Amino acid sequence: MKLVELHAQAMDLAVDVVDRVRPEHLDRSSPCADWTLGRLLEHCVGQHQGFAAAARGAGPDLALFADAELGADPAADFRRTGADLVAAFRAGAADERALWLPEIRDGGPFPFHLAVGFHLVDTLVHAWDVAAALGGALGGALGGADALVAAVDRDDALADALLTVTEAVPDTPEARAPGRAFRPGLRPADGAGRFARALALLGRDPAWQA
Repeated sequence: MKLVELHAQAMDLAVDVVDRVRPEHLDRSSPCADWTLGRLLEHCVGQHQGFAAAARGAGPDLALFADAELGADPAADFRRTGADLVAAFRAGAADERALWLPEIRDGGPFPFHLAVGFHLVDTLVHAWDVAAALGGALGGALGGADALVAAVDRDDALADALLTVTEAVPDTPEARAPGRAFRPGLRPADGAGRFARALALLGRDPAWQA
């Protein structure tokens, strides 16, 4: 399956999690250091908008990736901008244009498939962040963070894509310095599944709880 469709699957899983966020949840702590759940969603929606603009040919404009101001229904904002990004990636797959991503290294331009892979990782990891932040408040068909992990690990193509891109993320003092996207990697537990391994490699404790 093409990476752009795996990204669409990842977005569907993320939307299913975020759809369970309610306004009273936004002040909860999240696995992202010093970020509340509301701050995390502002970041996610801003990234949706920035990547969609890049997929449509925008230049290296950092302002396009700014955190978004959420409306009264943050889940709806996430769903709407996520669908727009999926559409932008599908349209961009026709010519596989390179994307300018000014937040990453020198800004690029990055090959199309690499940019899609970056956001696939972002989507699944932040979906886990949201599910972990919600904890027991997350109900519905998907369940909690463990159920999200299981859903990804059952899909070999999606789990392999997640882990392959994650393993390519540099884990150097410069790349994982304070203020960077990821913390220094942790040692995955023996026998850990692909999603848990990806979380650990990106500096997250798969056992984190709010």
